[in-house]
Amino acid sequence: MILLHGGLGNSGNWGYQVPALVEAGYTAILIDSRGQGRSTRDERPYSYELMASDTCAVMDALGVAKAAFIGWSDGADTALVLSRETPDRSAGVFFFGCNVDSTGTKSFQPSAVIDRIYSHHVKEYAALSPVVGGFEAMRDDLGVMQAGQPNYGPDQLREVAVPVWSVLGEHDEFIERKHAEYIARSIPGARFVLLPDVSHFAPLQRPAAFDAAMLVFLGQVWPTPGASAQEEDRSDNRSRYCR
Repeated sequence: MILLHGGLGNSGNWGYQVPALVEAGYTAILIDSRGQGRSTRDERPYSYELMASDTCAVMDALGVAKAAFIGWSDGADTALVLSRETPDRSAGVFFFGCNVDSTGTKSFQPSAVIDRIYSHHVKEYAALSPVVGGFEAMRDDLGVMQAGQPNYGPDQLREVAVPVWSVLGEHDEFIERKHAEYIARSIPGARFVLLPDVSHFAPLQRPAAFDAAMLVFLGQVWPTPGASAQEEDRSDNRSRYCR
């Protein structure tokens, strides 16, 4: 399992998901995306293709031929781009809280929750990054990427040949529900899942509900030995967290 965090964040944002994955029998691989967390960056502009290449490089270094991906926001797009371009490396994508073109985003509305998360990102960057004082440049450069990429239309989405769940929090602050549903309709065999009573920050807000959906997805696309009994138990509870 490879977990890819959202923009401005770091791999520690998955702290509630790793125990659930390990308990279910998975090996969790967490990556700090380039220029974020503990990772450095070079002079090349940000792109999801470049970060997908970084992810494949980590897989190569670890001897991992194929993995399932849990992607949050920017991490979801990175996983989707990787899966479209190198489907042999991907068992599937849990695509949480992201858009594939500029029509999928809501107008930004400040909130106390967003301010608190942003403040955490700033503090954690200062604590983790080897680059002193680089947060604002990283933030602005990521914004340029996010404004125009990946810009996938229906033709590109139809080329995604791995299982995908398009997952959204009911109260996501950034992504339109109709866009997440469109992604699911456009990718062959994909599924739309709505997580009730949570927002863009569901992995931190309601980790038990997020983890339950994540593990059902994994049980379908990348089951561990003996996972069928666990999947049967979880299936009874699906209506509690997705519709």
